[in-house]
Amino acid sequence: MTPQDAAAAPEAPVAEDPIKAQNAQVLALLTRLFGEGTFTDVHEPYGLLTATTTRERIHDIIAGLQQDQELKFHFLTTMCGINYPENPGKELGMIYHLHSMTKNIRLRLKIFFPLADPVVPTLTDLYNTANWMEREAYDFFGVIFTGHPNLIRILNVEDMDYHPMRKQYPVEDGTREDKTDLFFGR
Repeated sequence: MTPQDAAAAPEAPVAEDPIKAQNAQVLALLTRLFGEGTFTDVHEPYGLLTATTTRERIHDIIAGLQQDQELKFHFLTTMCGINYPENPGKELGMIYHLHSMTKNIRLRLKIFFPLADPVVPTLTDLYNTANWMEREAYDFFGVIFTGHPNLIRILNVEDMDYHPMRKQYPVEDGTREDKTDLFFGR
């Protein structure tokens, strides 16, 4: 083949990214199941479909995803609390990672709410694994899960009157004199 022939030949079609295609299908199905305005801030960091919704809708959405026969999100991989004190009215949040083992689809859902009202519905009626993960979010961030069967601290002592993972607390004790920062690159 001469260079002229190669230049005249039609370009081979570029294969579509299968993860992007799958995410587009899942997003279309989510929109069909739960409505057009249900999800905001939809993006795909590292190929993981991520969407934000509201705490008022989160339980119904996750229950629907678990029961949906097409998606089959039967596994709650993880859920964790987050704290963004610089976002007024949305200082606290929860992140939910769902996994469909049969379809090999992963989905991350986020909700945000004010620090003054850290109440979220429990998922313990949907996933047994939510029990300990919700207790951890309560313990470290102060998120209160309505309907949780045993919402007590799981890792910290019961008489703690604060939630240590909130960013209002320093990462380290500034009064410590027993370690030299020289060895820690600071």
